[in-house]
Amino acid sequence: MTDEWSIRRIVRTMIPLLAALSVLQLVSGTVLQTYEAVLVSNPALLVLVPVQIGTAGNLASITCSRLTTQLYLGTYELDPSNPDLRANAGAVFALAGTVFGIVGVAAWAIGVALGGTLGLGRVLLVSLVSGMLLAVLVVVTSVAAVELSYRMGFNPDDTTIPVVTNVCDIAGVLILFAVVSVVV
Repeated sequence: MTDEWSIRRIVRTMIPLLAALSVLQLVSGTVLQTYEAVLVSNPALLVLVPVQIGTAGNLASITCSRLTTQLYLGTYELDPSNPDLRANAGAVFALAGTVFGIVGVAAWAIGVALGGTLGLGRVLLVSLVSGMLLAVLVVVTSVAAVELSYRMGFNPDDTTIPVVTNVCDIAGVLILFAVVSVVV
């Protein structure tokens, strides 16, 4: 067993990383608290929060996993003309457009059932705009996490997914409420 796969190295790498990322999660909680009144008065937006964040984290995890696999197979190359990199980015945007569109309609329907008054167009606009902005963040953050992790000598399998999911959580809340403040 190489040192890279030892329990000691994994724990030594992950404890500080996870501790730092946990502290950063406090930021998204603070942002959510500042928008409490908006969320309570618009149930559709309340429904959107965990779904938007979770979906962005899932897309980022998938992207990091695919890029890390390409790295280990020797087919990864940080070059905008790399067809594999372009295909992964394209898949993120296609999935985001589809999923965030469906999520917007579902959030609107749940919001109406809970007595909300936001129209379908606004909820869908919030979901799609924030979702597509998150897709940009997913691609950029995933590529950066794989690159930095590898160049710093860390195993990207250990470090990239926690980093990108936390970044998507924090930025997801900020992006969602930036869009909400413009649209709603």
